Amino acid sequence: MTEFPDDRSIEHLALRALDCSLPKPEWTHAAHFALALYLLRHRPELAEPEAMRGVIMRLNEAHGTPNTVSEGYHHTITIASLRAAGSVLGWHDADASLADVLADLLESPFSKSGWILEFWSRETLFSPAARRGWLPPDLQPLPF
Repeated sequence: MTEFPDDRSIEHLALRALDCSLPKPEWTHAAHFALALYLLRHRPELAEPEAMRGVIMRLNEAHGTPNTVSEGYHHTITIASLRAAGSVLGWHDADASLADVLADLLESPFSKSGWILEFWSRETLFSPAARRGWLPPDLQPLPF
């Protein structure tokens, strides 16, 4: 069984992330993408880069995770992942189940470890500047 079998489970996750009541162990890789998809579809104003920064930083703080130049929120990875989620969402009809979109996203190359290093060098991606703000890819453009 999938971590998010239906849209209700995605909405439940998203609302708890937004009110900072989501427990840290539930803030998984899949949960990051589930939140992104929910916001893109239902709260697009919160899927804007600066709003997304605030959402994730508040959740990190609630979990006791510091947002520094070496840990916590990473703006370039967040925005690249948000764009990947939006791309996969765009492959589907507007009324497609978010659970189905999430399943497709988690099966796509964009959810696999290391996908982002095809576009950014490790040095650039893990720099303090990339953590604090958007740095465009330095190896090749994103496909979306």
